[in-house]
This record gives sequence, structure tokens and C-alpha cells, in this order.
Amino acid sequence: MTPASRPAHPAPDTPPEPGSAGERSLASVELAAHPDLFKLRRHGQALCRALDMDEAQRVRLITLISEAGSSLLGAAGLTADFAVRPAPAPTGARGLPGPDRLVVRFRWDEEREPSAEILAASRRLLDLCAHSGHRLELGQNLPASRSAGRLSTRVQEELAALRGTDMSDELRNQNRELLAALEAARAQQDELQRLNEELEETNAGVMALYRELSSELEETNRGVVALYADLEDRSRRLRLASAAKTRFWANVSHELRTPVNSVIALAQLLLAADAEALSAEQHRQVSLIASSGNTLLALVEELLDTAKAESGRLEPHLRETDLRTVLYQLRGTLAPAAGAEVELDIEDVAFPGRFVTDEVMLTRILRNVLSNGLKFTAAGSVRLTARAQERADGPWAVFTVTDTGVGIPEGQLDRVFEEFYQVRGAHQRGRAGTGLGLPYARRLSELLGGRLTLTSRVGNGTRVVVELPADPPETGRARTLGEGPLLRSVVIIDDDPDFVRSLGPVLGKLAEHTTEVTDSSQALRMIRTTMPDAVLVDLAMPAPDGYQVLQQIAAVPALSQVPVLVLTSTDRSSLDHSRLTRARAVLSKTHLTPERLAAALDVRQDTGDGTGAGAGPESGERP
Repeated sequence: MTPASRPAHPAPDTPPEPGSAGERSLASVELAAHPDLFKLRRHGQALCRALDMDEAQRVRLITLISEAGSSLLGAAGLTADFAVRPAPAPTGARGLPGPDRLVVRFRWDEEREPSAEILAASRRLLDLCAHSGHRLELGQNLPASRSAGRLSTRVQEELAALRGTDMSDELRNQNRELLAALEAARAQQDELQRLNEELEETNAGVMALYRELSSELEETNRGVVALYADLEDRSRRLRLASAAKTRFWANVSHELRTPVNSVIALAQLLLAADAEALSAEQHRQVSLIASSGNTLLALVEELLDTAKAESGRLEPHLRETDLRTVLYQLRGTLAPAAGAEVELDIEDVAFPGRFVTDEVMLTRILRNVLSNGLKFTAAGSVRLTARAQERADGPWAVFTVTDTGVGIPEGQLDRVFEEFYQVRGAHQRGRAGTGLGLPYARRLSELLGGRLTLTSRVGNGTRVVVELPADPPETGRARTLGEGPLLRSVVIIDDDPDFVRSLGPVLGKLAEHTTEVTDSSQALRMIRTTMPDAVLVDLAMPAPDGYQVLQQIAAVPALSQVPVLVLTSTDRSSLDHSRLTRARAVLSKTHLTPERLAAALDVRQDTGDGTGAGAGPESGERP
């Protein structure tokens, strides 16, 4: 029998090749002609089955050893040896052994090089590809369940079963494997087609949902635009109505003043000492006419001044004022209004230093506040104290009126500053009033550069504090950052507490007091309660956002003189400037300094050369 036709058989245990210590030889196949390639494939398939290699590993190894044998076929002494090479010993303290490996070693005796394509494919697809001289090793790692130490008789059985098979059997086996592969490929193609159909169906559903959401969004946008247009129209009509109301107040007040003055003058003539004597009843009736006329005239004057203040035509006339004289006049005027069980206590103090204000406005402010206290205090006391305070921007006068009256419910503290509003209850019976006293007093306080605040509890009385500059900047020294804070108080509205805290040092140099509001729904109430010198508001907040807060502030006439600055990290080009008309300036949240805030507020500041600086390009963009 020639070497080419010699049947393949398991190789005997032989000493291992150099570099392959511990290998166990499984079989050897001599390759002299093309039929031997079938034997090579059959041996490879049998050993792969015996060693439990999976289908993918088996196909890669058998295909590549078959192609390698084909490329070397014809070389003298060409043989292919099958062996299991155990894993190398682990190295290091924590080393782990690798997997065992099935190795196919080709050897030949003449100059012949395997195909470069075969070598490249083997290095890419197999775990081992080593070529040196007349030797080529191809190998694949074994699964963990099989190793050189646990070979069973199954290897021998698989190799023995090969002796009774011929080429036709091998072809049938290959055909079966090919059919199985084709069936698997077809199943995969069917699955891929099914997945594609599901994906197309999902995409169709997503597109339908997108179209539905787009339609709903467009409809919502149309509704928002229509609502905004309606709000703009209502706002315009409210402004027109407010202007008409102010004109009506002024006209009616002027028309009422003349007849009321006539009634008062005639009553005084009848009550004069040199007039014809009246009976006791007549004297009482004429006195009642004169008293009612004076009350009506005071209401008319109050209404007229309120209309002037709202229209901006009421200007303070500042001059040096004797505070003791003002307090004396109030004591004499209001003493008759105090009930039998009410003590009216007005301090008799002089202001320590120069006190510049509008004496008439100051008198009206204190008279309105004291009158309210007397009106709603049935027993107890109504007290007025005056104190001087030295602040960073100069001396201030602080007037505090406290009473022991019925008090005001917490939910109505803001509403008492609305024109014509009166707290409902039994305490209103028999007490005349228009609901203009407190709004008028607060408006006058603002015109004088100060503020009026009120705190109250039902059953515990009311406390009203009026703060006025004693030497306003127009007649006193100019305020500078170098000398201390320029403002008395600032309210900052931002839902980011970290940013508010980071801005604390900057605001500390600008204002004496800072009120932080992180819930924008409470912004308007806090502004109306504190009446700050400036308001800083962020635009991007949960509802109500900064635009809505600006709209709320603009709707309150009492806040018309409070400057508002917008702070934002948004690009200015994306802002809705048509809704920023109430803002004095728009500032970026980055690089905020006291100087930029002061410049945006048009407050005098120290520039180092004593000249001061106003608003400039760096202070912020005017909306």
C-alpha cells in the first residue's frame, strides 16, 4: 500500500515536539492526493465532535485546515498531526490557567509556503496560527468542559468509526451539513424579515403619534397666541380704564371742592360769635353741618391727591421741617377723635439734626395711619414714636404707629393697600371711610423716597412703620459704593437657591437688606410687603415665570416707581423683549458686580476719582 493511500490511524504516543511539552497526539493524516483532504476533514470533524466544540468553532477550524492542506498539497512528506495541547501553567500570584487547545500541525520536507490568504484568515479566525520553515500550526481553544486531562473513549470511538466510511459517506455528511447550514440561514433570514416588519410597523406607529402630537402642539400654540392677544387687549383696556378713573377722580374732586367749601363757610358764619344767636338745637345742627362738611372736604382732598399721585402729577416740596411742630399739630387735631377708653400717645421729640421732607405729605401720612388706629381701637391705646437712624446712605426718620385694635386677618394684609378696599366685618359698622387712607399714605411715603410697611394679627392690633430719608440725596450728600450700600433693601426672585446664595456678597455691597424669594408665586406679596428699592428677577422659573412676575408688578400702580432688573443666563436674542417693558435693564448672570447693578439702577457710585458713574454699556441691555 502506497503512502498516499495509507489509511489514517491514531498516532501512537510519541515524544512531544520541542515547544509542545505535555501534548497528547490524537491522529495523523498523510496528505499526498486530493482524497486525503477528505480524510483530513473527516478526522477534524470527528475530533471536534468528540471534544464538544461548538458549531461555529468547528466550521472555522475544519474549513481553514482543509484550505491549508489544499494549498500545501503536493509538497514532499506532507502530514497533518492532530493533538491536544494543555493550557500553559499560570504565572504570578493571581494567575489563572488558560484553556486547552486542539492543534493541527502540518509538516513537509521541501520549500513550500502556505497561501498568504490562508495565513491571514487563520490569524483572524483561529486562536492559534504559527508558521515557521516547513511547519504550520493551526489551533482552536477547547470549551472548559473538555481538557487534555479528561479525554474519554469518545475520541477513540469517533476515530474508529471513520475506518468504515468512504468518500461517498463523507460527501453525504457534507451535504447534510450544508443543508443544515442552509436551513439555519433560511431561518435566520425569516427571523430578520419578521424583525424588519415589526420595525416598520413600530416606525409607522411612531410617525402617527408624532403627527398627532404635532397637531395637538400646533393647536395649543394657536390657543396660547389667542390667549396672549386677549390678555394684551385686556391689559390695554385696563390701562385705559385706569386713566379714565384717574381723570374722573380729579374732575369730581375739583367739582365737589367748591360747593363743599361753600357749605363749610356758611356754617362757620352761622356759628360766628357776632352772628345772630341760635337756639341750642340750631347750634347743634349747624355744628353737625360744619363737621360733616370738613370731613367731606378732607375726603375730597384725599381723593384729589390720590388721583394726582397715580397720574404722577403730585410732586413733593422738600424743605427743612420742625418735627416737634408736626407732632404737636397731630396731637391737637386727633385728640378729639380718641374714644373715652382709648389713649392717644404721640411723642414730643425733636429730630436730632437736619430733617428735610415735605411737611404736608408727612402730616397726611401720619394722620391717615393714626386715624385708622383710632377708628378701629375701641379700648386701649394708639401710640406714635419717632426715631432717628443712621444708615449707609444718610440719616433716616422712622415713625412707628401701634394700636391695640381689632387687627387685620393675615390673608387681607396685602389688600388693605388697594384703593377703596375695606376689611369686611362687624367692626366697620358706623365707621365712615373710603378705603383710600392706607393706599394714599403708602403712595406719599414712596414719593418722599421712603416706604410704609404694615404687620397685624387679629385681636392683637396693628403696627405700621413709616421710614423716610431725613436728608434726601437731592439736598444732602451723594451716595457712593465706596462709603457703603447705596440702597436700603433689595428683593431677588430666583428659583435657584445656589445662585441666590452666590449673589449674597454682591448684593451685600449694594443694599443693607436683601429679601430672597425662591417661590415665584410669593414674589408679588413679598414685594408689596417690603416695598424694596429695587427688584431682581430671573426669567426661567416655574410658573409664574419671570415674564409673568413682571406683568404682575406692572399691574400694581403702587409699585410703578420700583426699578426692576432682569437677570438671565439665556441668550438675549432669544428673549421676548415685548414682554420686558417693565424691566429697567437686562443683565447676564455671569460676572455680576455691585458696580454693574448700581449702574443699571442709575444709582450714583464711586468710580475712584470722585465723579461717580451712571448706566453704561456694561451695566446691562435696556429692554
